[in-house]
Amino acid sequence: MEFKVSREFIHQLEDLINKKNDNELEVLLNDMHHADIAEILDELDFDEATYIFKVLDSDKTAEILLELEEDLRENILSRLSPKEIAEELDELETNDAADIIAELSQEIKAEVISELNDVEHAKDIVDLLRYDENTAGGLMGKELVKVNENWNVLTCVKEMRIQAENVSRVHSIYVVDDENRLKGRLSLKDLLTSSTKTQIGEVYIRKLNFVNVDTEDVEVARIMQKYDLEAIPVVDELGRLVGRITIDDIVDVIKEEADKDYQLAAGITQDVESNDSVYELTKARLPWLLIGMVIEIVASFVLKGNEATFQKYSTLIIFVPLLSATAGNIGVQASAIVVQGLANGTLKEFSRAYFTKEITVSMISGSIISLLLLGYHSVMYQQYLVGFAISISMIVVILFAATLGTLVPLFLNKNKIDPAIATGPFITTTNDVFGIMLYFGVANLILGF
Repeated sequence: MEFKVSREFIHQLEDLINKKNDNELEVLLNDMHHADIAEILDELDFDEATYIFKVLDSDKTAEILLELEEDLRENILSRLSPKEIAEELDELETNDAADIIAELSQEIKAEVISELNDVEHAKDIVDLLRYDENTAGGLMGKELVKVNENWNVLTCVKEMRIQAENVSRVHSIYVVDDENRLKGRLSLKDLLTSSTKTQIGEVYIRKLNFVNVDTEDVEVARIMQKYDLEAIPVVDELGRLVGRITIDDIVDVIKEEADKDYQLAAGITQDVESNDSVYELTKARLPWLLIGMVIEIVASFVLKGNEATFQKYSTLIIFVPLLSATAGNIGVQASAIVVQGLANGTLKEFSRAYFTKEITVSMISGSIISLLLLGYHSVMYQQYLVGFAISISMIVVILFAATLGTLVPLFLNKNKIDPAIATGPFITTTNDVFGIMLYFGVANLILGF
């Protein structure tokens, strides 16, 4: 059953902290999952969270560090000595340890690395720090099980036992040559059913998915999702096996990318959280609001330029809000599907077939909306020509919105710009200006103005 933090439990912890009852705190928290403890620490103030952190064993607190909010983790680490931080990192896998070290200042970073007990562990962490965090190299861990293609099954089993001691979970057994170049993977079933004298080169599977150290993290996520992989090996420029990426790291990438796209779609220009300062939240949200204001001012000039038209046919102006809302919705719907297709790989570039499909869907939707609008206008106002002009204008605006919503994300993606930008204020405000221009342009043409 999922753990839920209650105020009573928090008060109980605060009381034990005030009494400095370390034994009772350990008994209360030691059997809890590290993610639940991290959630509890987020509810306490910095001093109380740090106190509990120092009471628990490093094998527990090391995992807790990974689950903490960034501000709290930074604050706790600032209250630990380089030796204490090193003790935490000794308990973590290399990729997780590297992520935490990367958050430290350059001076503290060097001290912490020098305090690490396991020299090989330290070397692996330093090696990982040289990769960009948004690449496969920055995601991968060094812990894995590999065997040489020239070994026999007996030697292979002996070596695997030694290597597995440092690996929390064995997803795959990778096969390399004498130069450590990745050759394939070894099936556990084939290993168990083969003679102890059989050469690994005779039984391993040569076909497997892998990524390069420079592969972008979102591309790694796409590959693992497509092929339903729990782990994927990483090779360097020479094809040598240098690490592996596991599914838990990819889940984090997918979540971060989804959060970023969601915020971009809402017109938020940088990554922010609900607990960020007023300044940070304002700085992230204001730019698109200002851009929207400028675009809407342009729309007001378009309205002013058609003042004579709606003075003669007053119902034209009544339907401008409906036009703006419908065009905005159509545009956002079209762009959202394109962005989704680009993200999951079902759409990689402009497709005439898909574009035709989108225009057809918009034409059907626009026709239904326009017919309903024509009927409503005819009943309410008995101005049939004006109603016809409004209906035709609505179809034209809807087709324009669908075209813009489909093509803009593809254009942005081709130019290496996140297409998620096109699912928010950009589409809605742009459709407002051009939609109103088309609306009055078509209406004027039909009404002979």
